[in-house]
Amino acid sequence: QSMDSTLHYIHNDSDLSTNSSFSPEEERKSKVQDVVPQALLDQYLSMTDPSRAQTVDTEIAKHCAYSLPGVALTLGRQNWHCLKDTYETLASDMQWKVRRTLAFSIHELAVILGDQLTAGDLVPVFNGFLKDLDEVRIGVLKHLHDFLKLLHVDKRREYLYQLQEFLVTDNSRNWRFRAELAEQLILLLDLYSARDIYDYLRPIAFSLCADKVSSVRWISYKLVSEMVKKLYMASTPTLAIDLMNELVEKFCRCHKWSGRQTFVFICQTISEDDCLPMDQFA
Repeated sequence: QSMDSTLHYIHNDSDLSTNSSFSPEEERKSKVQDVVPQALLDQYLSMTDPSRAQTVDTEIAKHCAYSLPGVALTLGRQNWHCLKDTYETLASDMQWKVRRTLAFSIHELAVILGDQLTAGDLVPVFNGFLKDLDEVRIGVLKHLHDFLKLLHVDKRREYLYQLQEFLVTDNSRNWRFRAELAEQLILLLDLYSARDIYDYLRPIAFSLCADKVSSVRWISYKLVSEMVKKLYMASTPTLAIDLMNELVEKFCRCHKWSGRQTFVFICQTISEDDCLPMDQFA
C-alpha cells in the first residue's frame, strides 16, 4: 500500500508538471518526466558533468554508463529523450572504460528502445564502437548477434561488409578476440541468406580455420560444419557443393601438413554433427 501511495504521489506531484510558458521544443529539452522524482533524474544526468569527475569521483562517468540501461528501462522508451544527450556524451567519453561499459550493454538498450529508436539513435553509436579500441570493440563483438537480430534485414546486411574487419586487432596476439568472432559467426548463420553466407562469411571462416592458435581453429571447424549444414539445407544446395569442393582444394590438397590436418578435423566435425547425409558426405 505504501508503495502504491508513493507511486501515486510521484505521478501526481504538481512540482513535476512543466512550466506552461514552455514551447514544445523547450519542454522536450527540459528532460521532464513523471516516472521518478525529477530531482533524482537531474542528479543522475549531472554525473556526466566533467567537474563532477574532478571533484567527486573519477569513476563517476563509468558508474553512470553502467546504470544507464536500468534507468532507461525504468523511464520507458517514451522518455528516452531525457537520456539521449547523456548517452551520446558517455559514448564519446575520453575514458575507454566508459565506452567499453556502454558497448557491453548496447544490445540490452536496443531491446528497451525498440527498432525505430535503435535505428536512429543507437546504430550510429554502435558504428563508432566498431572502430574503437579492442577493449571497446570486444563489448560489441560479444553481443553482435544479439544486436544485429534486432535490426531490419536491410540494415543488418550492411554489416556483412564490416565483419572481416574483426580479423584485424590492435594486438595480433589477442586470439580470444578471433575466437569470439568465430563463436558469433556460428550464431549469425541464422540471420543471413545462403548466398550472403557463401559470399561474406565463408572467406572469414576459412581464414579462422588457418589461425595460429588451436583454440580459434577448433571453434572455426564447428563454424564451417554449421555453414555446410546451412547451405545444404538451403533452396540452392549447389552452394554447399561449391563450399565442399573448396574445402578439398584449399585444405585436403594443401602442401602443408597443417592444412591437411585441418581438413580431417573439419570432416570429423561434419560427421559428428550430422551436417550432411552420409552419401553426400562420402
